[in-house]
Amino acid sequence: MSYLHASLLRKRTMLIVRSFTILLLSCIAFKLACCFSSSISSLKALPLVGHLEFEHVHHASKDFGNRYQLIPLAVLHPKSVSDIASTIRHIWMMGTHSQLTVAARGRGHSLQGQAQTRHGIVIHMESLHPQKLQVYSVDSPAPYVDVSGGELWINILHETLKYGLAPKSWTDYLHLTVGGTLSNAGISGQAFRHGPQISNVHQLEIVTGKGEILNCTKRQNSDLFNGVLGGLGQFGIITRARIALEPAPNMVKWIRVLYLDFAAFAKDQEQLISAQGHKFDYIEGFVIINRTGLLNSWRLSFTAEEPLEASQFKSDGRTLYCLELAKYLKQDNKDVINKEVKETLSELSYVTSTLFTTEVAYEAFLDRVHVSEVKLRSKGQWEVPHPWLNLLVPRSKINEFARGVFGNILTDTNKGPVIVYPVNKSKWDNQTSAVTPEEEVFYLVAILTSASPGSAGKDGVEEILRRNRRILEFSEEAGIGLKQYLPHYTTREEWRSHFGDKWGEFVRRKSRYDPLAILAPGHRIFQKAVSYS
Repeated sequence: MSYLHASLLRKRTMLIVRSFTILLLSCIAFKLACCFSSSISSLKALPLVGHLEFEHVHHASKDFGNRYQLIPLAVLHPKSVSDIASTIRHIWMMGTHSQLTVAARGRGHSLQGQAQTRHGIVIHMESLHPQKLQVYSVDSPAPYVDVSGGELWINILHETLKYGLAPKSWTDYLHLTVGGTLSNAGISGQAFRHGPQISNVHQLEIVTGKGEILNCTKRQNSDLFNGVLGGLGQFGIITRARIALEPAPNMVKWIRVLYLDFAAFAKDQEQLISAQGHKFDYIEGFVIINRTGLLNSWRLSFTAEEPLEASQFKSDGRTLYCLELAKYLKQDNKDVINKEVKETLSELSYVTSTLFTTEVAYEAFLDRVHVSEVKLRSKGQWEVPHPWLNLLVPRSKINEFARGVFGNILTDTNKGPVIVYPVNKSKWDNQTSAVTPEEEVFYLVAILTSASPGSAGKDGVEEILRRNRRILEFSEEAGIGLKQYLPHYTTREEWRSHFGDKWGEFVRRKSRYDPLAILAPGHRIFQKAVSYS
């Protein structure tokens, strides 16, 4: 009898708890619905030059990674910096009673939802780009260009070339916004010489998480200036930037050679980036695994120095390493440069039959990846999942990393390039938020595999993600000491480990410039505190 009584009591208690839970969730849902309704009304009342879009917002819930989809409440199309500041200031004034957050979006080339926000405001940064680019001090030793944070690097190239000038440091793909690359670092084959793009900025205009508009340099608001560069959008939105320029070449001598041994390949790369006077202007490299007819494909754009020997070289089934070099040319120094290039190449230990060269216009060289984009789009292979993995590996561990990964964990490079090249840490400003290994030389290893939509096999997203995890697990067990570039973590401890000694400064800056954690929620570093009372 007592057992029956206890059973009935237990069921009654469970029913009460369940009813209370449902009631509580219903209250929260009702409260959120009221908050959304109130938020929409107050946002619509903002005096903006541009406009907020509340209906057609699905385009802002996707990115290049094609793996995350967070639908925002609205998309802001700003026509002025004050539009951005007013919107953020309004959300800041709403305090913890609002769950609204803000994500700045350029071309949407983030990989894992970093430029998205669920039920928040996405700022379409390209709406700022009609502001005219201004090139200054054209004839001085230190020319520069002032650009909108939503401006594309390809447009900056086109405009500055009219003055015979160009930015010093690039990314491999130019159809990205200034604010996007400066919030990460901006790395390409020029970084060994000039540093990343964040090392070539004189001034920034920034809107903080409180809606303040601040001009920043190394001397004025320097803490915010340093924090925003490489700061993953956590402290402010870059609305304008002053970029260093240099004289632009007319043409580029573009060179590719192959190595059979990674150690020899890495040794030559390191020799080139440390050479006094810098014999080349651009140095990158690729890992090529089991690629059929590789050199035949090169013939479409390059010329073999030894055509007969090159035709006999077989790439099938091999793990090869391609060194890619570029030397900038001007009409008056072409012969001298070609002689210097020949002498420098004679000091390297590549497979001599694999030397291929070409000469292209400077603009065509810098925009080379866009050619591939056009081809992939025509085949429907551009807007596919991109579970990419970008790593910064210390020089002392790069050979061990290569032995464990290339040809072992990574057994095919036909679904996307694997880029490998060293950079000099001395060209990076340690005061910025960007995180790198501690050694003087470290390597970018970018494993840029595209997935086949709907595939469950080796080309599917899950299998590629499993491979990426294996690479990270191997690196952890081997004590490689790498850092992720374009990082993605899901826990506070992982972020703390990533930033290392910079974590305390990172948290302090967040507390100072975005104390409610309104900005860039897609990185999942900080979570906005919301009060439902």
